[in-house]
Amino acid sequence: MLVAHHLASQCLPQYRSVFSRHDFTLSQLFACLAVKEQMKRSYRGAEALLRDSEHWCKAIGMKKVPDHNTLCRAASFLLRKCQVDRLLDQMARWASINRMLGLSIKPLAVDSTYYESHHASGHYQRRQRQTQKKKKSGKSSRSATIRKMPKLAIGVSAASHVILSLWTGTGMGVIRGHFERVVLDAWRRVPNRRFKVTADPGYDSEPAHRTLRQDMGLQSIIPPEAGRPSKTGSPPTGRWRRRMKQLLATSESRRRCGYTQRWQAETVNSMMKRNQGSALAGRTAWSRKRDMALRVLTHNVMIFTRQQGRDRAGRS
Repeated sequence: MLVAHHLASQCLPQYRSVFSRHDFTLSQLFACLAVKEQMKRSYRGAEALLRDSEHWCKAIGMKKVPDHNTLCRAASFLLRKCQVDRLLDQMARWASINRMLGLSIKPLAVDSTYYESHHASGHYQRRQRQTQKKKKSGKSSRSATIRKMPKLAIGVSAASHVILSLWTGTGMGVIRGHFERVVLDAWRRVPNRRFKVTADPGYDSEPAHRTLRQDMGLQSIIPPEAGRPSKTGSPPTGRWRRRMKQLLATSESRRRCGYTQRWQAETVNSMMKRNQGSALAGRTAWSRKRDMALRVLTHNVMIFTRQQGRDRAGRS
């Protein structure tokens, strides 16, 4: 809570408006939201938790506990894209100052994952599909469920598991559309502008390689496995896709070029789902995107808190 409050106080304004009641600062409300997400509570549950832990509120200067409506309204403002970008910019500066990025040693790993749009278990959904009758159109409700699945793409520092950029969306589809955006956001946040970027074959495309290598000066490493394999054994089309075929030919070359660090992004996705849950409580697409952004920010706060504890242990 202290780390989240200190972070937000450095990059967010003190109040949303000069005409607001000024009962709580934005940094205090963000700290409460981070605690809510870390403890896997609802807004009402977070209010009850804070009332039982008044010393937490006093530690960040709050004289009273915000109710659940205040926390919900604060989330709708603090988790807008402009505010999230500010927080991620400050997190990247913190990671750079503490030498946690390590992009000169390990690459930026990009990966995407899906979250559940409700708290029903997978077994319950499977049994429900087995017993459910099909609609008159002949189509099952699974396609409608897939179109509503929340999707999160992240750019992760493989050396420290700090998330440098994110993209949120809804539904399954082509994943290459957000790849350049995720890499660009991470690229502009870090001081080292010459690093490697690794991604899974779902992001494979010649335009993606050209954008990263020619426009940003980065080294892209993506297996050329998109599309149907050639029956004649001919090399992939495109200069950089053919280069990837040679570079990733053996397990030793994959390890040497740094592609094996791509799994660090999958590790981060697993960490967030284990620590904060794989289901979202939001009822609308916007609220689910907001929840995913809060999970990314809370994950980074937890990483910085752990690093701060290590530094204190080292000094003692």
